[in-house]
Amino acid sequence: MLKVVSTKQVRLGMFIHELKGSWIDHPFWKKAFKLEDSTDLKKLHASAIKEVVIDTSKGLDVLQEVALDKPNEQQLPISKSIEEPQAIHQTVQVKRVTAAEERVRAKQVISASRKAVTSMFNDARMGKAIKAEAAMQFVDDIADSVSRNEGALISLVRLKTKDDYTYMHSVAVCALMVALAKELGMSESDVKQAGLAGLLHDIGKAAVPIDVLNKPGALTDDEFSVVKLHPERGHELLIQANITDPVTLDVCLHHHEKVNGTGYPHRLQGDAISLFARMGAVCDVYDAVTSNRPYKDGWEPGVSLQRMAQWAGHFDDVVFKAFVKSVGIYPIGSMVKLKSGRLAVVIDQSTKSLLTPIVKVFFSTKSKTRLPVEILDLSKGSANDAIVGHEDPTFWGVHDVDKLWAE
Repeated sequence: MLKVVSTKQVRLGMFIHELKGSWIDHPFWKKAFKLEDSTDLKKLHASAIKEVVIDTSKGLDVLQEVALDKPNEQQLPISKSIEEPQAIHQTVQVKRVTAAEERVRAKQVISASRKAVTSMFNDARMGKAIKAEAAMQFVDDIADSVSRNEGALISLVRLKTKDDYTYMHSVAVCALMVALAKELGMSESDVKQAGLAGLLHDIGKAAVPIDVLNKPGALTDDEFSVVKLHPERGHELLIQANITDPVTLDVCLHHHEKVNGTGYPHRLQGDAISLFARMGAVCDVYDAVTSNRPYKDGWEPGVSLQRMAQWAGHFDDVVFKAFVKSVGIYPIGSMVKLKSGRLAVVIDQSTKSLLTPIVKVFFSTKSKTRLPVEILDLSKGSANDAIVGHEDPTFWGVHDVDKLWAE
C-alpha cells in the first residue's frame, strides 16, 4: 500500500517509494529503496523534502499517534519515536579519513561509476535515450568520497587508461566539480548540481566517431571541427532525454568557453559565462592535461597547475584559485623537491596547511640514487624539512611516481 507521509514521520525500516518535490532537493539519487542506514535518515531529515511516499507492503508503516481530542477514549502517551530528530536542521558531518583509507572505497565507486557512464555513452551512441537516472546515484557516492577525503578519488581516477579516457573523464570532472563547489562554499543542492553537470558535461562526445576520439596523432582541421561540435550535440542529447536542469545544460554547452572570449561554441566573454560553466572549464582542462590520452601522456598534477596558471585569459581567476585550494597546491601524486635535496611524492594533504602535505620521500638529488622510502608529515616540526617546489619526474628519470603514492 502506498502512503504519503511527512518527512518527519519517516523512520528506519520504511520502504521509500518516492521522494516528493524537485529532484535537485533530493538527498539521494535512487528513486526507491528501503531506509536502513541512520546516516541516510539524517540526510533525509536535513533535506528540503517535506513529504515522501512509502510502500507499507515492503517496509514499516508510520507510528500512530493517539488523538487527544476524544475524551471518551483512553489517552496513551505519544511515542517519542515520531518527534522531530535533533539533527533535522543540522548538516550531516562526514568524518575525514586518510587518502589510503578512502582509496579502498573510492576504487569501488570508480568501478561502478565507470560501468554506468560507459552504458550511458553507448546508449547515446546507438541513438537510444540517455538513462541519466541510472548514473545520478553515483554523484552522491562521489560527493561522499570527496567529503571523506578530497583527494583520494580524484587522484585515483586520474590513472585512467587511454581507452577509458572518454568515460572516466566524466567521473573525474564530476569529482572535481564537487570538490570545487565545496571550496566555493556552495549549498548542498548546488554541490549536487555541480557534480551532475560534471558527470554529463561531455555526453556530446558520444556523437563523435570513436576513431576520431581515440586517434593517436594530431587531429586534422576537419576532425577538430567535428570534435568542437560536441557541446552542442551534448546539449541536444540532454534535452532529448528530458534533462532540463539549467546548470547541467549550461555546463554541457559552455565548458569550453574562455573568459577572454576565444572559446567555443559561442565565444562568450567574462561574466557572460555562468559561474558553473567557469568551474566546468577549469575542471575539464585539469583532468585532460593530467591524464594519459591516446595522443599524449598526462602532465604531473603540480606542473599542470603551474602551467594552467600561466594561461592568461583562459580561466576565471577567482574560480581557478579556489580550484587550486580544492585539489591542493601540491595535489596527491605531485612530485616535489625538499630543502634537504630529496625528492618526494605527495600522498595526502595535512589538515593544517596546503603548503605542508604528507609526502613519501624516495630519492636523493645529490647522489642521484633511490632512498629507503620514508613518510613525512611536513606540517609537523619533527619533519625538519620543507617543499622547495614542484619537480618534473621525467627530468629525473622517475617513471613510477603513480605506483609510489597509490600503494
